[in-house]
Amino acid sequence: MWGVAELDGNDYVFVSWTRHADDVLDEQYVITWRIALDGTFQLASTYAKPIELGWHALALGLIASEVKDGERDANLRFLHDPSNFNFVTTTQGRLGDLLRQGRCTIVEPVGVDYLPKQKDKPTEKGDLWRVLLLVNCNIPGPRFYTHNGVITFEKSEGQDWEPQSSFAQRIAAFPPGSWFARMEPKEREE
Repeated sequence: MWGVAELDGNDYVFVSWTRHADDVLDEQYVITWRIALDGTFQLASTYAKPIELGWHALALGLIASEVKDGERDANLRFLHDPSNFNFVTTTQGRLGDLLRQGRCTIVEPVGVDYLPKQKDKPTEKGDLWRVLLLVNCNIPGPRFYTHNGVITFEKSEGQDWEPQSSFAQRIAAFPPGSWFARMEPKEREE
């Protein structure tokens, strides 16, 4: 359902839905946008902030939460399709394309989240988006990367995506096929 509401002297546009047609109204999702006096829109639903990255990011975040909640009919095909992660960009290219070229499949868990800065923790990072994937890759390389390898990227508003996990750093730094061509002695020991 789409609608318009007035709260505290401000106008809001909202869309709401439930997972199942027979769900009660208190089990609905709602995404709300505040309409400013100049006519611009501002997203007011924090959990829906991934929509600012595009509809793929929002859908991935919602499907991942369905999986986490034990939803039986979650769209795993969409969740595990690497091309849906192309909104994450690196110097080597788009993440989904890189995973496909690196012969990687996505497994559980998957996360596409928005993390607001905690007001009581001023020394921590600001608002950011985080993408977390586990992947299995059919390529030569250390097993801790190629089997349930952890890929994490974060992005602050107005900034580029930054690799956070060591596998993400390799994906961002080297083209597919050479992610493990150069390994530091310390990495080999691990």
